[in-house]
Amino acid sequence: MYDIIIVGGGPAGTSSALFASKMGLKSILLEKEFFPRDKICGDALSGKSVRMMRELNLLHEVERLKGAQINRITFGSPSNKQFDISLNSNKNKKTKKKGFVIPRKIFDNFLFKKANTVTETRQGVRVVDVIQKNNYVSGVIIKNEAGKEESIYAPIVLGCDGPFSIIARKLGLYKMDMNHTSVAIRCYYSGVKGLTDQIELHFLKEVKPGYLWLFPAGDGMANIGIGLSKSDAKKESRTLSQILDEVTKSKYFKNRFSDAKQLEKPIGWNLPLGTIHRKNHGNGFMLLGDAAGLVDPFTGEGIGNAMVSAKYAVEVAKESITKRDFSKDFFSKYDNLLWSELGKELRTSSKLQKLARSTFLLNFVINRASRNDEIKNIISS
Repeated sequence: MYDIIIVGGGPAGTSSALFASKMGLKSILLEKEFFPRDKICGDALSGKSVRMMRELNLLHEVERLKGAQINRITFGSPSNKQFDISLNSNKNKKTKKKGFVIPRKIFDNFLFKKANTVTETRQGVRVVDVIQKNNYVSGVIIKNEAGKEESIYAPIVLGCDGPFSIIARKLGLYKMDMNHTSVAIRCYYSGVKGLTDQIELHFLKEVKPGYLWLFPAGDGMANIGIGLSKSDAKKESRTLSQILDEVTKSKYFKNRFSDAKQLEKPIGWNLPLGTIHRKNHGNGFMLLGDAAGLVDPFTGEGIGNAMVSAKYAVEVAKESITKRDFSKDFFSKYDNLLWSELGKELRTSSKLQKLARSTFLLNFVINRASRNDEIKNIISS
C-alpha cells in the first residue's frame, strides 16, 4: 500500500511526508501522541530550518505563526563579554538570513496539519515492533489506544522518532552514550527583560561546561534553559533546575529576571549529539533527526538538521523505489549526502564543545569569534 512508513510526527517526520508528496511517493505518518502537543525544546528555527521551509513553500505561512523573528545571535563568554552575529547583514536581500523562535506546540502542529493534507496520518498509535523479512525491514507493528495491534507494510521505514527511537532500539542500534548525549531543561517565563529580535547563548562559570539560553518566544514569553553534557550532569551535586535558579539570581542576570515569572516547572530531556557518526541506515530503513543523533554539540540546535535529513532520506527513497533496491549499500547514499552537508559543521562544533571545558580557551574563542567566519557560519546556520 505504501512506499514509505514514517515513524514520528516531529519536524523530521512531517518534513519527510511533505518531501515524499513532492516526489510522488505514497507515505503513511505514524505518531504516538495527538496534536497539538508540546515538545520540550529551545524552539529555535535556524537558517537550515528556514531554507527547508522555503523549499517546501511554507516559509510565508511560518512567518505568520505566533512566535518571534530572530535577526541576530548574542554569544556570552564566561568572563561575561558578549558579541552579536547579525543574520541579515548581507546587502543582497535574496541571501539575507533570518530565524524564528516558535513554540513547538505551535510549529509541530502546523507541520503536522500540512503533512495531513498530503499523506495519510495516524495519531495515538505506538510502534511496538519492526517487521523483518529475509533480513530486510519491511514494515512495523502498531498498537492503538485500545491496545489492538496492526501490521503496516512498506519497503522503506523512516525512523523519525527521537532520541529513544523504537526503530533504532528494535534494530539494535540504540545506545545511550553518556559522553555523546546532553541533558537540558526548558522553562517558559514571562517578564524577562532585554529580549527583542535576538537569541542568546551564554557560556557561564556556573554552568561549565554547558550553557544558558535566552530565547524570545512571542507575546512577552521567553524560552529559558540550561544545557549540559549528561556525564557532567551526573557528576553535579546540583540539579539543572537549581543551576537555572542560581544563574537567574546571579549578579549578571538578576536585573533581567527581577520581574520574571515562571510559567511552568522546568522540564528536562536528552539531546543525542552529533559528536560521533552514528549508524543511520540498513536494509529497508533510515534514521533521521534525533534518532540519528544529529543535534549540534555547541549550540544544541536540532530542528534544521532533522529537516535536512528528511530531504536527503526521501531523495534516496525515491531513487531506491525506482531501482527496487532497498539494501543497506544503496541507503549508504543517504549517509553520504547527510554527512557531506553536516559533517564539517558537526566536527567543528564538537571541537568547540570540548573547548567549553576550559574557561580560558572558551573566553579566547568567543572573544575572537566575531572575526572568525567559520565559527560565525556554524553559529548562524
